[in-house]
Amino acid sequence: MKIRERGVTIGKLQPGKRNCITDVEGVRVGQITLDYPLNDNDQYVCTGVTAVLPHGGNLFREKVPAASYVINGFGKTTGLVQVEELGLIESPIMLTNTFGVPAVTHGTLEYLLRTTPEIGDTTGTVNIVVGECNDGYLNSIRALPVKPEHAIAAIENANPERAEEGAVGAGKGMVCFGYKGGVGASSRVISEEQSSKDYIIGCLVVTNFGNKDEFPFSKYGLSEIPQETKETPDGSIMIILATDAPVSDRQLKRLAKRCGIGLGRTGSHYSNGSGDIVIAFSTARTISHQSTEHVEFAHLIRDDHPLMNKLFQGAAEAAEEAILNSLSHAEKTKGREGRVVEGMFSH
Repeated sequence: MKIRERGVTIGKLQPGKRNCITDVEGVRVGQITLDYPLNDNDQYVCTGVTAVLPHGGNLFREKVPAASYVINGFGKTTGLVQVEELGLIESPIMLTNTFGVPAVTHGTLEYLLRTTPEIGDTTGTVNIVVGECNDGYLNSIRALPVKPEHAIAAIENANPERAEEGAVGAGKGMVCFGYKGGVGASSRVISEEQSSKDYIIGCLVVTNFGNKDEFPFSKYGLSEIPQETKETPDGSIMIILATDAPVSDRQLKRLAKRCGIGLGRTGSHYSNGSGDIVIAFSTARTISHQSTEHVEFAHLIRDDHPLMNKLFQGAAEAAEEAILNSLSHAEKTKGREGRVVEGMFSH
């Protein structure tokens, strides 16, 4: 259940049709959830993979403008160095647990080599983007349950419908504010009198941060739900921001920074050991890998146009609501060593 269905409204802008990152036309989300006991005593697999595809075509051949913003860098991502240098994404954006990053990178590479035979042969290599959060409180992370085939499956089942939220995919084993966290999504419609076109900004998060005493229950008109305090690490959040607005990679970084406002509104102060990372992209145009032209032309929103402020507002609101949606959807989950984490709304 979305947080709005519980009577909590975030911000002033209207959400898109699905209130999901997939409201940005072309964006697809695929997920694989792993949930089973291991033979070893008290060990349990409680994890998964989430794939975000900027469009349904070949992402290597038709890249999208992109940027990343590291709010706090206690994270183990791949691919962000090249995204920063070139301002492009050319692979699915993959999310998983910390120790699953190598396997997910491997699986994504296998998928791209199979679907794009010129990679590493008649053209260059490919930059794979993977983000993570540590789900080791519930998941037997040392067992390395995430395999390359799980990444491939998540990519192959990606679809443009509303993404499943809560304790699913990469969010299966995550803990947020001492309650069950996971995958959450939201969107905003960006309209302005001086513009003849509406745009969409969408957000998907994997939440794994914060302590119970940090969450502002009263701010959202909620009553504090009883929950045993969990001894969990500082935690992390991965934020994926998408828009169909025509913006550059520089402007995408500016948008990505505003996601930190939404994160802060929920009570986070970006803990020392927290990996808080935003990856943003625009679907307004694609950049062909094979182009022989020596110049590129692009229509971009002016920085001083009122639409940019609306986009900033939309990024902050969508990130905040996506975090709350991850909590609203997540249900009571069991994990290793008999540990159980209650959903914030399970009672």
